[in-house]
Amino acid sequence: MIDQRLASELADIAAAGLTRRRRVLESPCGRIAAVDGKNVLNFASNDYLGLAGNAEIAAALAAGAVRWGAGSGASHLVSGHLAPHETLEQEIADFTGFPRALTFSTGYLANLAIVPTLATRGAVIFSDKLNHASLIDAMQLAKAQGAETQRYPHCDMAALERLLAASDAPIKLIVTDAVFSMDGDLAPLPLLFELAERYDAWLVIDDAHGFGVLGPQGRGSLAHFNLPYHPRLLLMGTLGKAAGVGGAFVAGSETAIEYLLQRARSYIFTTAAPPAIACALSKSLQIIERGDALRANLFARIGQLRDGLGSLPWPLLPSATAIQPLIVGENEAALVLAKALWERGLWVPAIRPPTVPKGTARLRISISAAHTAADIDQLIHALEELA
Repeated sequence: MIDQRLASELADIAAAGLTRRRRVLESPCGRIAAVDGKNVLNFASNDYLGLAGNAEIAAALAAGAVRWGAGSGASHLVSGHLAPHETLEQEIADFTGFPRALTFSTGYLANLAIVPTLATRGAVIFSDKLNHASLIDAMQLAKAQGAETQRYPHCDMAALERLLAASDAPIKLIVTDAVFSMDGDLAPLPLLFELAERYDAWLVIDDAHGFGVLGPQGRGSLAHFNLPYHPRLLLMGTLGKAAGVGGAFVAGSETAIEYLLQRARSYIFTTAAPPAIACALSKSLQIIERGDALRANLFARIGQLRDGLGSLPWPLLPSATAIQPLIVGENEAALVLAKALWERGLWVPAIRPPTVPKGTARLRISISAAHTAADIDQLIHALEELA
């Protein structure tokens, strides 16, 4: 009986063209992916700087495992906070320009730490409608403990200000992606910071897709906008995208980070990541900092793609980042187009609801610094043929 209900729901998912399938890679993450005995050009990963398969980082990971073992053995607050973890947190704080940082196993855990911990009973959370699922889930947890949640239209600062002005809550959080993961556009962080100042609110920034890519030396979206550290800012960054490894961090004031360390459940009650991961990330930070050539190639390839796709019948959203969404519309049409590209040796995922709004199914083209001009030309020519 229970299985029958689940089977019925799975049939509904399939009928709506929303079934998701995993592909098993038979090669490391990189520009070329080996899948089912076939090599395809990979436009599906978030490996924006091409560091997931970097030999220096892999060597640092291996050396870290030899020196520190395979696991941490406990949560950070029991006995799992090893010297590489401490070093990495100090390096991240220095790199981002914040006084202190706290590391997490995933960005999801980091967002689940920030929002419910700060937004206690009586608080109000103001969230962009296109924020990542992890922020939405974090809001739901906060709501369950007595906080109020209000979502404003995407990047609509006038609407956000009206909500802020109407609130007399003692604690306010403005929560936003820095780079929106399915549209590729940037939040207006300077305007958001002005509103946070005016209405005495925290500004929580999820920089999963900006860290390592944007700003001088890849220091992220705040650096891109030339916004310096401020005590009302909390910056979350993931380390499995441009950084090429895994994990995440939250950077903030000494007080805010100490408060999260003492009170955030998703930090306190989870085993620390293997110390070798921290060793690999320390090396990754060094490469990111000196990676201007990688970023220059990445943005050259982004410009090449946008120039080449301007005449297609499917609109390309106005994104200046590595995320280039091609709006197809209906679920089945997006799946058909993705399949046709796959058959031509190009892996470009079709993204459908509920990840994106209904009627906006799309190809999410992810550009990497590892891509060549010939790779981009191949994708452009394939899409022109299919159009």
